[in-house]
Amino acid sequence: MTRNLDITLVRTFVAAADSASMTVAANSLHLTQGAVSQQIRRLEEALGVPLFERERRGLRLTPAGERMLGKARRLLGMNDEIWREMTASALQGRVRLGVPYDLVGSTLAPVFKAYTEAWPQVEISLVCGSSPELVDALADGAVDLAIVEAPVGVASGECLRVEPLVWVGARGGVARTKRPLPVSMVTDTCAFRPVVLDALRDQGVEWRTVFENGNIEATTATVRTDLAITAWLASTVPADLEILGADAALPPLPRFAINLHLPAHGGDATTLEFARFLRAELTRQPKAA
Repeated sequence: MTRNLDITLVRTFVAAADSASMTVAANSLHLTQGAVSQQIRRLEEALGVPLFERERRGLRLTPAGERMLGKARRLLGMNDEIWREMTASALQGRVRLGVPYDLVGSTLAPVFKAYTEAWPQVEISLVCGSSPELVDALADGAVDLAIVEAPVGVASGECLRVEPLVWVGARGGVARTKRPLPVSMVTDTCAFRPVVLDALRDQGVEWRTVFENGNIEATTATVRTDLAITAWLASTVPADLEILGADAALPPLPRFAINLHLPAHGGDATTLEFARFLRAELTRQPKAA
C-alpha cells in the first residue's frame, strides 16, 4: 500500500529539530506550541517511531529522528522548489534589510546567497545599524524588514532564534583582569550595551569604554589586540577569540532573541519571500553552546 507523508507535519518536524524547542518552532511557523506538539505526535504515530526525546533543556532527536532529518530537509527543498517554479511569478524589485552589525557576516551570508540564486532579478540592499536604530528605520520606511536583537522576555517581533550573550576576549589575554575593566562596544546605541553595563554595575565591577564608534571591525581589533573585552552572541564569536568562562570572574549575561520585524502592512511579495528565507536559515543554523 502506498503511503504519503504529510508535508505540513514534515515541515513542523524540521522546524522543531532545528530549534530544539517547541516554542521557537511554533513562533517560526506561526502556530501555537500545542499545535506543534500535536503535529509532531501525529507524525510519530504515522511512522511508528519516536522522533524526539523531551528533555528539561529542550528537544533531542532520537536515532530515528536523526535518520529522518536529512531526508526531510531534501523533501521540503524539492517541495518548495516545485511550488515556487510552478505557481509563483518571477519576483522583481528591491528588498531593503536592516541588520545589526554582528549578524551581517557568517550568520546571514547563506540567506543572501540562497535568495539571490532563487530570485536573481531582486536587488538586495543592506542597512546596518544597532537594533534600536533598525526598529526606527522600519517604522520610518527606510527598510522593508529588520532583524532585531533584544533580551529574551522583552523582545517583540517574531523570534527566529535564542542565543546566549557571552563575554569575549583575546586568547590568553589579560584585559579581562584589569580594573577598571576595558570594554569595547560597537556603538553607544548597541542593544547589548545596557545589559552589559547593568551586569557590571550590579556586581560592582568598575569599567571604562575603549571604543563605541559604530565599527564592528574596529571593535574586533581592540579585542584581538587585548586592549579590551566585549560581549557578543555566542554564534558570532570569531574562532581566534575566546568565550570567557566563569574563571574570568565576570557577571553572567542574559540570553538574547534574534527577532524578525516586518512592517505594519506586512510587506510586498519580495519582502515576504525574503522573510521566508530568513526563517528557514536562522531556525536551521546550529546553536552555539
